[in-house]
Amino acid sequence: MIRLIALFLILALPAKAEEIVLGLSRDEVAITATFEGSEILIFGAIKRDAPADADGDLGVIVTVAGPDRPVTVRKKDRRLGIWVNTDAVEVDVAPTFYAVATNRPLEEILTFTEDLNTRVSMQRAIRSVGATVDDAQSFTDALIRIRSDQGLYQTIPTGVLVQEESLFRTLIPLPANLTEGDYKAEIYLTRGREIVDFYVTTIPVKKVGLERWLYNLAHDNPFLYGLMSLSIAIAAGWGASAAFSVFRR
Repeated sequence: MIRLIALFLILALPAKAEEIVLGLSRDEVAITATFEGSEILIFGAIKRDAPADADGDLGVIVTVAGPDRPVTVRKKDRRLGIWVNTDAVEVDVAPTFYAVATNRPLEEILTFTEDLNTRVSMQRAIRSVGATVDDAQSFTDALIRIRSDQGLYQTIPTGVLVQEESLFRTLIPLPANLTEGDYKAEIYLTRGREIVDFYVTTIPVKKVGLERWLYNLAHDNPFLYGLMSLSIAIAAGWGASAAFSVFRR
């Protein structure tokens, strides 16, 4: 809610001297049974009423966020030679996918206050409101580390290419383990580390074909899905046994 209020305040500012004109390489991402990842090219231009300043102060930030989901992060400790769960933190808001690409390191083009209001950085995009443990931040750091290793969280400090202070583009890699839903792409234009323009669009990520049929069957008719899975397992086991018997002869 705080982020939405901040963005509305940005959009309510008087007529801007610089505005974003955006383009996408694709309107949606289709997840099939053979989906092994993809990528989205986000490109655009900066519309101006006057020639661009030559001070090199331009900042461009591109974020792509998947659907938010709560997640429980647990800490394991070794007790009596056995690894057991000890503390746990419920993270209230954690995007299933989050990528932030910039033309320069984020701290050089965005103030702490602007980041606090818009929640652009990785740390700000994840929120844990009711944490009761002493070191709640370490749980957030662990979540970022785990999902970064899975390719779901990405920070690309020089991933946006800006040409002649007018054109920009970036390539956002999408891993194979994407969650279905609407992915929000946000583009921020900064001057003097302050946001001067903002643009948002949505990229649908959908299961299609066999993947969609299996997903719907598992959720709409779990009994039939279970019978089908059992039948396939029995058939696969019988086939493997028959093939092994042939090889033994």
